[in-house]
Amino acid sequence: MEKDPSISYSVTPVNKSWTVTKIVAIIVAIASGLYMLPWAIAALRDVRHWGVFWVNLLLGWTIIGWVIALVMALRSQDRVVVVTSE
Repeated sequence: MEKDPSISYSVTPVNKSWTVTKIVAIIVAIASGLYMLPWAIAALRDVRHWGVFWVNLLLGWTIIGWVIALVMALRSQDRVVVVTSE
């Protein structure tokens, strides 16, 4: 097998910067955090957060479902006042 002098081969490493992929990954991470924000607010406020979690997870992709989950997370909490007599 003889080499053809008219054909030249060159192997050069391609150093692609995956900057676009990194930017998309950051955007997806931030979007995921914002998507589950109502559930996080409910958990931090000690509201019944499992209901908020399921509404947010299943209906949060609709804007109305996300707003409903946010309202559920921000609703007023039931307060229990314990009065003791001494």
